[in-house]
Amino acid sequence: MDILNSAFSAGFGLLSYVIPALFVLMIVVFFHELGHFLVGRWCGVTIKTFSIGFGSELFGFHDKHGTRWKISMIPLGGYVKFLGDENAASTPDFDALQQMDEEESKGALQNKPLWARAAIVAAGPFANFLLSIVIFAMMLLLYGKPITPARIDSVVPGSAAEEAGFQVGDVMLSVDGAKIETFSDVQSVVALSSNETLEVVVDRGGQEVTLMTTPRRTEVTDQFGNKQKIGVLGIRHEAKPEDVVRKRFGPVEAMWGGVEETYFIVKHTLGYIARIFVGKEDADQLGGPIRVAQVSGQVATLGIVALVNLSAMLSVSIGLINLFPIPMLDGGHLVFYAIEAVRGRPLSEKSQELGFRIGMALVFSLMIFATFNDITRIFLSN
Repeated sequence: MDILNSAFSAGFGLLSYVIPALFVLMIVVFFHELGHFLVGRWCGVTIKTFSIGFGSELFGFHDKHGTRWKISMIPLGGYVKFLGDENAASTPDFDALQQMDEEESKGALQNKPLWARAAIVAAGPFANFLLSIVIFAMMLLLYGKPITPARIDSVVPGSAAEEAGFQVGDVMLSVDGAKIETFSDVQSVVALSSNETLEVVVDRGGQEVTLMTTPRRTEVTDQFGNKQKIGVLGIRHEAKPEDVVRKRFGPVEAMWGGVEETYFIVKHTLGYIARIFVGKEDADQLGGPIRVAQVSGQVATLGIVALVNLSAMLSVSIGLINLFPIPMLDGGHLVFYAIEAVRGRPLSEKSQELGFRIGMALVFSLMIFATFNDITRIFLSN
């Protein structure tokens, strides 16, 4: 009986991670592929398949235009397959293109003008960014933003903050030129700026004082027990109920807030990747599908609002990653189109095929590395 109870508990525990992860991934992937789909149809491209997931089809249907909409077995992405594509990565099927008659070839992606092909490819990441902006904007419009003064209530002895001259009672006004409204704004910037010198303006007794400080890269444990290395100043804020004011937003303000939040994630994600290449950050913080499932399950315990907010953050990341100039990703296709625009003709079949093979190797290598990080992180935390 104990074995059955343990098996049931383990199965239920697994579902508590899998279901939220599928919810998040399906939202993000659907909108990414919908971007490709809508612009493709607008440009007159024949669309063969719209799939959420890879591998064998679980269920699906054909629409009136002949497109097969389906849910596939492996829910780690999705694809839109256009006429003229050899596979889900939109590798051109040169043999099939040569065998098409004149009427059929009009609907092939590869026979559309360069601007149309570029627009179709760019539409996926654009849809991800737009989804993030809309979600962030809706959160601000519906729930507002809790504002607590970025007041320093204590300074950790020997910390970066103490060395920089921060004092109890200082109220942070800006960090590197970015306006600070609440203490969580400070935490967001500092966490992603380890070992980077920041210019901080504080209000000290009615006077503005400028301080230079460098957050130290420190391993911390979050509320779920996850360990991560982030920038830490060594300041603390004791939130009091009377300090909290909920700021309300109108539609225009909320939309602009969504743009700002999306830009913040893009900026600091690119900054983090750049710091990895110059050796200022470790790549062990990169996560893969297991990490997404773990975080989704944990965030789901906080409620649907937190899970939707996570979807917005993941959507930014998916859109950004797809713009990397790696063949097989959207960014790689855009690079090929840029070369075509300069040369006046596409790259040769052999060059494109080689590029896609290199891109596939890079993508799979990154997935393996990220999954290895996920597994290592789980074992180290137990």
